[in-house]
Amino acid sequence: MEGHYFEAVGRRKTATARVRLFTGEGQIVINGQPVEEYFAREIDILHLREPLEATGTAGDFDISVLVKGGGFSGQVGAIRHGIARALVAADPNLRPKLRQGGFLTRDARVKERKKAGLKRARKAPQYTKR
Repeated sequence: MEGHYFEAVGRRKTATARVRLFTGEGQIVINGQPVEEYFAREIDILHLREPLEATGTAGDFDISVLVKGGGFSGQVGAIRHGIARALVAADPNLRPKLRQGGFLTRDARVKERKKAGLKRARKAPQYTKR
């Protein structure tokens, strides 16, 4: 994968993905590994390919991804977000379709911090009357 490319950054939870789109035949490489090796679950692979399927550009681009932080779920979301943003950089006419599918919206949900006196963020110790 060499030459001209479109680049974008995607984020989800604590994961950050730098996505590069090259003209090609649809290969996806994540941190130097093919997507099938990096993600074991098929649902994760389907999830990150959704922006490509929605716009009909599945076989038009080779994708190179550098992803850091988070777990597999967060990384898939970050890559999906990055692919959508890179597609808009490549072709601004795809923006309405990606916006309608919700691919351009950054999912801001993160784990809530633990509060003092509680077991978790909101779970309180069992109440005893006597």
